[in-house]
Amino acid sequence: MIPVTPAESEVLAALWRRGPLSYADLIDEVRTAQAWGDATIKTLLGRLMRKSAIRSEKVDGRQRYRPLIDRRAYIDGEVQALVDRLFGGDRLLLAEHLAQAAPDPI
Repeated sequence: MIPVTPAESEVLAALWRRGPLSYADLIDEVRTAQAWGDATIKTLLGRLMRKSAIRSEKVDGRQRYRPLIDRRAYIDGEVQALVDRLFGGDRLLLAEHLAQAAPDPI
């Protein structure tokens, strides 16, 4: 799994929501969730490209960014990291914890 910071995951989330995006559209989409400046988003974009988590490609003459990490695989990796850290790698213990924390149905 490619290590992704919480901030970098916001950029990925924008791409997962909307698919391949131009730089301007990516900036706008990230800003729907975060009040970051262009420079911050550009830095995160550069980091993700260096990690090979996203790719830039020309589509219809315009540069577009697309994720190389599958959303489901990313979520599975994050859940497993949580399970490893808090429940000794036992997913059943996480499920039990969530079941106990859930409100009772009416």
